[in-house]
Amino acid sequence: QVQLVESGGGLVQPGGSLRLSCEVSGSIKDKTMGWFRQAPGKQRERVAHITNSRWTDYADFVKGRFAISRDNAKNIIYLHMHNLKPEDTAVYYCNYFPNPATSWGQGTQVTVSS
Repeated sequence: QVQLVESGGGLVQPGGSLRLSCEVSGSIKDKTMGWFRQAPGKQRERVAHITNSRWTDYADFVKGRFAISRDNAKNIIYLHMHNLKPEDTAVYYCNYFPNPATSWGQGTQVTVSS
């Protein structure tokens, strides 16, 4: 069973930046990987995904501000977040896309507040 370990979250002021990392226990080669988030009281939603050929796609609410990348040699995916807004506050998760593994990681909390 794959294990997903997210890190890099924290408290940041509006307009700030963070880089999230997700370590995957198995090989991510040939896998499309995604970042998701879940805000309090809301359903989990897709933020971005990246194919093995590094084609990327983003949810409209993060386009132009976030960038997803991957390191196949290390089995890590990243989410570079810029110009953060209070509405980006959520727990961020990574998983396979479009068919996530049943088990999710613990996620990493991102809080955007002044």
